[in-house]
Amino acid sequence: MLLKYPRGCRRFKAMIVRLIFLLACSLPLLGKSPNVLVFLSDDQGWGDLSSSGNGDLATPNIDSLARDGASFERFFVCAVCSPTRAEFLTGRHHARSGVYSTSAGGERMDLDEVTVADHFKAAGYRTGAFGKWHNGMQYPYHPNGRGFGEFYGFCSGHWGNYFDPLLEHNGRIVKGEGFCTDDFTNKAMSFIDKSVKEGKPFFAYVPYNTPHSPMQVPEEFWKKFAKKELKFSNQQQKESKKADNHKRCALAMCENLDWNVGRMLKQLEELKVADDTIVVWFHDNGPNGVRWNGGMKGRKGSTDEGGVRSPLYLRWKNGVKAGRKIPQISSVQDLLPTLCDLTGVSREKSKPLDGESLKPLLLGEKVEAVDRVLVNHWKDKISVRTQHFRLDQKGKLYDMKSDPEQRTPLHDRPKAVKRLSEVAKAHRGEFMPNYYSDKRSFAIAHPESIMTQLPARDGKAHGGIKRSNRFPNCSYFTNWTSKDDKITFDVEVLATGKHKVTLYYAAKEAGAKCELSYKEARLPLEISEAHDVPATGAEHDRSPRMESYVKDFKATSIGEIELEKGTGTLTLKALEIPGPEAMEFRLLTLERID
Repeated sequence: MLLKYPRGCRRFKAMIVRLIFLLACSLPLLGKSPNVLVFLSDDQGWGDLSSSGNGDLATPNIDSLARDGASFERFFVCAVCSPTRAEFLTGRHHARSGVYSTSAGGERMDLDEVTVADHFKAAGYRTGAFGKWHNGMQYPYHPNGRGFGEFYGFCSGHWGNYFDPLLEHNGRIVKGEGFCTDDFTNKAMSFIDKSVKEGKPFFAYVPYNTPHSPMQVPEEFWKKFAKKELKFSNQQQKESKKADNHKRCALAMCENLDWNVGRMLKQLEELKVADDTIVVWFHDNGPNGVRWNGGMKGRKGSTDEGGVRSPLYLRWKNGVKAGRKIPQISSVQDLLPTLCDLTGVSREKSKPLDGESLKPLLLGEKVEAVDRVLVNHWKDKISVRTQHFRLDQKGKLYDMKSDPEQRTPLHDRPKAVKRLSEVAKAHRGEFMPNYYSDKRSFAIAHPESIMTQLPARDGKAHGGIKRSNRFPNCSYFTNWTSKDDKITFDVEVLATGKHKVTLYYAAKEAGAKCELSYKEARLPLEISEAHDVPATGAEHDRSPRMESYVKDFKATSIGEIELEKGTGTLTLKALEIPGPEAMEFRLLTLERID
């Protein structure tokens, strides 16, 4: 039956419509728990979307999140990967949580931090993460120890090969299936499907690893860009023709991301949960190359606008008006309180947050005007942003309204310079004295985890041993030619117990005799089988890489060792080297067996 309102009841009709909308916005209070799906891309710049104005690519599925939800016009993240992830997960400045680097342990969040997944898990949500973690590998730094009941992906900062790579599922090493971005999407979709069928709300975190290098993408996406004449170029820096394929592949990878987002949005529709699923899209830093980025100064690693500005799209059909544009500056630290507030999930166990809930802005509520100040910080570079100005790392002030490209510093705003300089100084005083001081060991034998991984990334090379590449994340140790050389790990054994040890190695010749030791424990081992294999990955690269290639390292069980609770040094040394080198070392895994 169609209701018809008398002419004089239009106000009543409007009131009814408004009431329905408010009730929809208040669903958490009525006992309904909205699902949450968070997408995070890796090294994708603000300009790498067609919704940002880039006409060289098409990202209709990601763009639809802005069209059907809210878009934040001035949203800021960190200059590089792991700090942004930490700030999203904790709602706090990355330095507060112990994150100061992107590898070798500096990417880990302190164990007393409470994550957004902890909050949602405590509220009865199924929680899962699928993709690149980059905030610690060994449990309890592992995602399974930070509130995520399900994890599939890799924990390092970058991965050496994106096709059928070694990954992990809940701590155990597995073989990936196809192009990893597609694979992560498949696993996330299975997780969502299971959650819906079980009638449980889900919190799905999908931190993709692209368009981070190596520059690899399936052929069906590459063929569009392989010979494409790109019309959009960087306005701040001259682009090198040598980097054309890097740029083309980055755009192809972005279109692959869009295709995968489209698959998941379609799934939400088919499962009839699209209207009550909060979908979030953002990037972790500026672009990983010199390409079009809206004229902004800076790229990945920079605290200028182009290095730290990201799109933020949030769609919630049952709660947020479509097409809402939000001009107020906001931060990745705001996402934890925002998602908790929108869903009604308690965050009373949080440590003091640096972020603020964006719920009032999303729901169109009247908000008192506040001249908010945001700090962008990476290592020794600190930049301060207000709605109007940016004070860069050199203390130069820019009017971001009239000069968004940061071309002409201001010299007639002494009060603004003083105010923002004081903020930068206070930030340095609070964080920098202990920023690099890290005495945390790598954890082994946590009671809630069976498996521990100790990759070359987290080890120290002594003597002539070298890394395969200066970027530690996916590197391995090579040039092990002397018995005086060794590899060590600073570890904390959390419980006394026996462990089955597996070694991942390559070796030109068999016969090297080695020893793994910890305090009084000794485990002798012999490289009984040569495994001389070439580095792989170049066959999939669309552009030369800076990081390590990888090898098909051989996994071999080397025996059992009993480790005593406490802190110490786990040492791998060579006793005999009959050939040119002992081995090339990639990884140790330790599996508790008692």
